[in-house]
Amino acid sequence: MHDGSDSLPGDIPVGIVVRKRRKGIYILPNLFTLAALFGGFYAVVMAMNGRFDLAAAGVFTAMVLDSLDGRVARMTNTQSAFGEQMDSLSDMVSFGAAPALIAYEWALKGLGRWGWVAAFVYCACAALRLARFNVNTGVVDKRYFQGLPSPAAAALVAGFIWVMNDLEVKGYEVAWVMFAVALYAGLTMVTNVPFYSFKDLQMKKSVPFAVIVLIALGIAVINIHPPIVLFGLFVVYGLSGYAVYGWRKAKGQRTSVISTSTDEPEESGLHR
Repeated sequence: MHDGSDSLPGDIPVGIVVRKRRKGIYILPNLFTLAALFGGFYAVVMAMNGRFDLAAAGVFTAMVLDSLDGRVARMTNTQSAFGEQMDSLSDMVSFGAAPALIAYEWALKGLGRWGWVAAFVYCACAALRLARFNVNTGVVDKRYFQGLPSPAAAALVAGFIWVMNDLEVKGYEVAWVMFAVALYAGLTMVTNVPFYSFKDLQMKKSVPFAVIVLIALGIAVINIHPPIVLFGLFVVYGLSGYAVYGWRKAKGQRTSVISTSTDEPEESGLHR
């Protein structure tokens, strides 16, 4: 029963005009995403022009920008479903298609059908890994990635090319090594091997002075020879998941990073 007061449903006084908030696209985080997408596109163009050093640099630049867009969105409270989808599509180009095409142009095309098979397997695994990440976001332990993350896989492929190019080694001389690297990086993306995500590190918390000194030393070490040092770091990371998996297996601990919740019916098949 209406009490006769001059108000609208929801206790809004008469005469007040309520404007719905317009839906739009947040500019700042999506600028980082677009810049990362450009890095992947630039890498492909440089590979087509035979500048494989710049192609590798484009992939690594895309990695840096990709790591920033999500953090910027959280810091500025500008997360959106559009941004999530845009980020996933950008990742597919920069860390899926671009590394596969660069590797093919640099070395794999000399292997005939085996070359494009390896490139396609890598590209397909990147797509599968990104799709699985999108649907498993709510059920995976945030401390770990389920399989090698696509930026790290791209770093293995692009980093190997960068190092070999820096050492003036031609692609056809290490074509089968490139074949093995592409397959390893691609297939590791779709495994259930746990890779540490670094998401539990709190950047806003204070740290001891020694941590800043170690970061400065790390930057200095990278500058000694960026191609070899960066590639070496990603090789260690690319193997670390299997080390963690083996250690957990030996200790009799649970190796899956999928949570034990089975609240959602469609999740029941994931907990194995």
